[in-house]
Amino acid sequence: MAWVVLFVAGLFEVGWAVSLKQADGFTRLWPTVAAAVSMVLSVALLGIALRTLPLGTAYAVWTGIGTVGTVVLGVALFGEPAGALRMACVAMILAGIVGLRLAPA
Repeated sequence: MAWVVLFVAGLFEVGWAVSLKQADGFTRLWPTVAAAVSMVLSVALLGIALRTLPLGTAYAVWTGIGTVGTVVLGVALFGEPAGALRMACVAMILAGIVGLRLAPA
């Protein structure tokens, strides 16, 4: 169950990053509120996952999910570059997340 909580925490990590972009320097109210709520939920869920998961593993997976998700949405929503080298690096981060999940704790 802790892995599911950690995954959802990672999704909220993506949510706050995208909302922060939409907030346009905190000039738009609702994206700013969404970013703040997502930040709090992300950290709170990470804290719950840390009750049973090792700190280093959980933190690396949490930030990795946030990184991969944010890059993918940056490409899809904001037209950021999706060059081969950039996507290869994202694939390596994803491989690291999977490897940490599969490695014995």
